[in-house]
Amino acid sequence: MHIEPGVVDGAKIFLSYASAAALLATTALAGARALREQGAAALAGRSLLAALLVFCSFEVLPHHPVGVSEVHLILGSTLLLLFGPAAAAIGLAAGLLVQGLFFALPDLLQYGMNVTTLLAPLFATAALARRITAPHTRYVDLSYGQAFRLSLAYQGGIVAWVAFWALYGHGVGADNLQQIASFGGAYLLVILVEPLVDLGVLAAAKAARRLHGSALLERRLFVAGA
Repeated sequence: MHIEPGVVDGAKIFLSYASAAALLATTALAGARALREQGAAALAGRSLLAALLVFCSFEVLPHHPVGVSEVHLILGSTLLLLFGPAAAAIGLAAGLLVQGLFFALPDLLQYGMNVTTLLAPLFATAALARRITAPHTRYVDLSYGQAFRLSLAYQGGIVAWVAFWALYGHGVGADNLQQIASFGGAYLLVILVEPLVDLGVLAAAKAARRLHGSALLERRLFVAGA
């Protein structure tokens, strides 16, 4: 994923470094909590799987430049449900970094904007998941409506942050607004598809009994109130 070069440049780009630093610090705190609760091996395994899936969404799955950024099927809510917020956040940050280092070097200049755009909605979606799922509900038992709300929160957050960076960088000119609208419209398809992917993945996890209790998956998948 990348926000197009030039969307934010000059001294303005330092805001993205500050926002990225804050969110990476939040990720580190979440990782420290997960480390205490899950252990190093579980957190490392989950984070690696999340990073691999993120990298595949960036480089393997179809992705197209639309307006001020690219449209990807990032599946942030899927990562959250499968691996938990800490591993999902580490995976998003690491997958984005690997893409920039080895496949899209110019994207490193936009890393602060891109990692903010991915992580801020993730932590907001994690907070929403705690509000909309009752303590006795396992993630494998989520309804389409609940999955849709999580997807809407994550993908809508991405659209909102991309729009923010574009407006911050180039103001409210007609062409800029058109580019933002094009990007937001294209992301509607992702918002519709992701809940179906979530439910398919959750159904597969529910059916695969050997996965129950796996340290590589979020405990709340199978255990209510975990």
